[in-house]
Amino acid sequence: MSTIGSHVRFRAHQGQTGEVPSITGRIEVNLTVRDPLASAAWYAQLLGMEHLYEFVPADGRVSYACLVEPGSGLVLCFVGHQTNPGDPFDETHTGLDHLEFLVATRDELDEWASRLDHLGVEHSGVKQPAHTENAMLTFRDPDNIQLEFFWRSMLGRHQ
Repeated sequence: MSTIGSHVRFRAHQGQTGEVPSITGRIEVNLTVRDPLASAAWYAQLLGMEHLYEFVPADGRVSYACLVEPGSGLVLCFVGHQTNPGDPFDETHTGLDHLEFLVATRDELDEWASRLDHLGVEHSGVKQPAHTENAMLTFRDPDNIQLEFFWRSMLGRHQ
């Protein structure tokens, strides 16, 4: 693999070479939820996110609400589909497993645990799996989507 301008050159499976256009590295996450406004309010309070925009179709029911985290530029959007039966999220089905927010230091996990306690959000407490030096704090949003604050140790970089 080599870089050519803003493209990355790679070798395809059958000896072919192709170019991949660059991406910014920023992401926008769109989550299907039961109530876009309620989810937006919950995430805004938890993460200090700001209102970006909403889409209200002709029927007057908000079907899309987006937030931005001003420090990182992360955009989270909450989508309400009319055909959503209202079932809670289940990570054992094909699709999203969990959403992970990386933190810079191990101590920040303790700070997030305190914030979750202050907001009354149940969580796992800070955990460190036996197979890695990494640590995490797991919790769920109102739609049961599993969320994590995750610290990657320099020792556990690829785990």
